[in-house]
Amino acid sequence: QRNVKRHPTLKNNVIVGSGAQVLGPIIVGENVTLYHGVTLGGISPAENSSSQINQKRHPTLHDNVIVGSGGQILGPITIGKGARIGANAVVTKDVPENAIMVGIPAKNIGTVPADKKFRPYGIAPGNDTKKDT
Repeated sequence: QRNVKRHPTLKNNVIVGSGAQVLGPIIVGENVTLYHGVTLGGISPAENSSSQINQKRHPTLHDNVIVGSGGQILGPITIGKGARIGANAVVTKDVPENAIMVGIPAKNIGTVPADKKFRPYGIAPGNDTKKDT
């Protein structure tokens, strides 16, 4: 079951997996994949709520982003075009274009290969069991 609330902006070809939580006025670009259990959420207005009026509190995901299962993207941050967020990563800071983010808190471990070829999560180019041909 998906939970999509409070008028998010979802562009073309957005795939939202089961159990995903898209909470608030979030902006999601084209060709974005959110695998199951992903959370896109804003920061709590409970602290300094008067200073948060008319302020961005929710994430923005640009085009061609993939968020792995259980990934959490929290707060007024931007995920750059083509970025990859690994399974169960917790992202609380801006992510540059084509970055590969993993861990808690999420850290940038590299960039998406220029050839745009699909590679399973956790397998670096040249280190997989199949040839890159």
